[in-house]
Amino acid sequence: MKRVTITNEAAAVLEQLKVKHGELIFHQSGGCCDGSAPMVLEKGDLYLDESDILLGAIEGVNFYMNQDQFEYWKHTHLTIDITEGRGASFSLEIPLGLRFLIHSRLLTDEENAFFNK
Repeated sequence: MKRVTITNEAAAVLEQLKVKHGELIFHQSGGCCDGSAPMVLEKGDLYLDESDILLGAIEGVNFYMNQDQFEYWKHTHLTIDITEGRGASFSLEIPLGLRFLIHSRLLTDEENAFFNK
């Protein structure tokens, strides 16, 4: 069972970025720029500490969220998608005229039980 998934369109862009930039991470901080939009960065370009929670891997790319942000999202399943438009962050897809975004839904009872055991 996964807490975070990705659409086929977003996965294709992510693969393109992996070829160009190498190892990547997703991070969703809930801070400045695009607010709670997910950012994809080269692995090592963002200092991660104990306040960053690993929610899973998407297409071999780890997805982290700051623990304060996770408190708001812990009852949701997240799907990473892609859309046209320039975001206001340092995310690697921005120069392509694209930006990643999150679709969320509440966890099912089964998912909730699985993630909260």
